[in-house]
Amino acid sequence: MKTDQPATTMSTTTSVRRGELTCRQAVENAINAAHRHAPLNAFVELWEEPARRRADELDRLIASGATPPPLAGLVFGVKANICTTLGRTTCASRMLADYRSPFEATAVRRLREAGAIPIGSLNMDEFGMGSSGENSAHGPTLNPWDRTRVPGGSSSGGAAAVAAGILPLALGSDTGGSIRQPAAMCGVVGIKPTYGRVSRLGLVAYASSFDQIGPITPDVHSAAVALTHLCGFDPDDATSADLPVPDFTRDLLADPGPVRIAVPRQARLGSNHPDVSAAFDRSLDSLRQDGAQIVDVDMPMLDAAVNAYYIVATAEASSNLARYDGVRYGRRAPNAASLEEVYTRSRTEGFGPEVQRRIMLGTHVLSAGYADEFYLTALRARRVIKQEFDAAFAMGCRAVAMPTAPNPAFRLGEKAADPASMYLEDVYTVGVNLAGLPAISVPMGLSTSTGTALPLGLQLIGPAFEESAILNLAARFEARVGRWSPPA
Repeated sequence: MKTDQPATTMSTTTSVRRGELTCRQAVENAINAAHRHAPLNAFVELWEEPARRRADELDRLIASGATPPPLAGLVFGVKANICTTLGRTTCASRMLADYRSPFEATAVRRLREAGAIPIGSLNMDEFGMGSSGENSAHGPTLNPWDRTRVPGGSSSGGAAAVAAGILPLALGSDTGGSIRQPAAMCGVVGIKPTYGRVSRLGLVAYASSFDQIGPITPDVHSAAVALTHLCGFDPDDATSADLPVPDFTRDLLADPGPVRIAVPRQARLGSNHPDVSAAFDRSLDSLRQDGAQIVDVDMPMLDAAVNAYYIVATAEASSNLARYDGVRYGRRAPNAASLEEVYTRSRTEGFGPEVQRRIMLGTHVLSAGYADEFYLTALRARRVIKQEFDAAFAMGCRAVAMPTAPNPAFRLGEKAADPASMYLEDVYTVGVNLAGLPAISVPMGLSTSTGTALPLGLQLIGPAFEESAILNLAARFEARVGRWSPPA
């Protein structure tokens, strides 16, 4: 269903400032919506009472005549691999089923300090490892457009909750497309910031040189608002970039002047779903009508991006997840007869099949005799991919455009027995993480040949720390093509 005037993240905060809505009412609306849409399985848990208490505190502050914080009344959800002190941080894994973090992530703290109210932990693929939302110890998340289909992953709960109208903002994490791909499959906006732009403190590590926190929102303006509050240097994060943070909402719809946008040959894979190809061509036409010059480029190393990503990312995962051994914290197998049995049983019982698969793959590519052949080769490919993006920007291109995903949302269980096919759903997103660049997914139309209307995403990739440029292009594109909402 096409929507001409979508709700924005700021609509709630504007209503609160005008006295048309209280923070408590905003929280109750979100709680009621979460219960109404419970079959989507978007939440791991709801933090109802803490949210109500925080809302009441803000309402008392506003009633006293004080100026409300900029995001007062904004309700948001937190992906289950981002630490909070309000509930469990499970990473959607049996390994951390009862884990409670002693501290909260910097990203969560910054939103809270701006007046936003966290309301619950969002479902996901276990430890961020998955492209469908099916690899969760809490069960799969369902797509609000069609509950027989996946919402994408790994930030499945956030994308589903925003698409269903439960939340105006969800915090996700993106290691190889885990914000952008579910945003595309659920018809919402998701942005992966430049590596280092948002603090990683409190984000449970999957692949440390890839992981980034970012927002999932109903529209581009909301993403810009959220990003303005999320970004900034964090002295407690060694990967944090010490750079000034602009107001990303400033001049969001301003005329950018002459713009060149690169379109790689690799964006037109023969394996693309016909509806994706058609919608992508229409999107390029819309960008041309807005004054952009489309430049065809060749980025041959993108053909190897999936291979390089799944070697480097799994290598880092095998190292990061070694800490979950049944001794220090996390699940510990009972009645084990030896230390080796503690390790083996705790990890076998605690990790799901996809996490086990990636740990084994990562351990293999780092092992003696294979590290040079696989891991170091993948690192060289990573460097060349970054150089290819840089070459496109050096030509004067403000962004690189590709589909976000090669297919619309597929049916639950359709790719479960074929991991390689599942990994190829990330073919257009993983290169961005390899290069550490910012990218946004914005809805570009609907697929109708699948028997049901399913959203499709356009991805715009920018130079490092140029989030403002891609937000501007995305906002102008959104203004031209409109937005869509799932059928009620």
